[in-house]
Amino acid sequence: MTRWWPCYVALGCNVGDCAQNFRFASNALNALPETQPWRRSRVFRTKPVSDIPQDDYLNAVAATLTRLAPDRLLVQLQRIESDTGRRRHEESRWGPRTLDLDLLVYGTQQRADDSLTLPHPRIAERNFVLLPLAELAPDLVVPGVGRVRQLARRCSSDGMQWFKGFEW
Repeated sequence: MTRWWPCYVALGCNVGDCAQNFRFASNALNALPETQPWRRSRVFRTKPVSDIPQDDYLNAVAATLTRLAPDRLLVQLQRIESDTGRRRHEESRWGPRTLDLDLLVYGTQQRADDSLTLPHPRIAERNFVLLPLAELAPDLVVPGVGRVRQLARRCSSDGMQWFKGFEW
């Protein structure tokens, strides 16, 4: 029998009804085959990391258990993005998004190829990823990077505030 792998997925949105897109993404993640819902972080309002003029983002992290291979999971994440109106081929890098789902960590896997890099290559640089991830898994060791608790201590919470009133 295939093993269950803990996976962490970052959610980001700054176009359209972001709260609704987050709920849609959470429900879609829960409905994936061979995948079990686990936990969701609080949602944060954050400043964009780009110089491209755009609205603030909502960001969160979802934890799930899956038997899907990383590539199959990635395809499903991109399908969920597309279902909210995201058109990757029409976007500028770090521009506005209806929904951005990044596979941050997949068990203990480390890999870098044309289709996927695990863990996410900028995980240690992003407060909007590390702070929600630290809520869910402070003792998680990101393969080749370090323990989430220590990584989160090194980043600033500037530009981030809890998005009060959001209900998954």
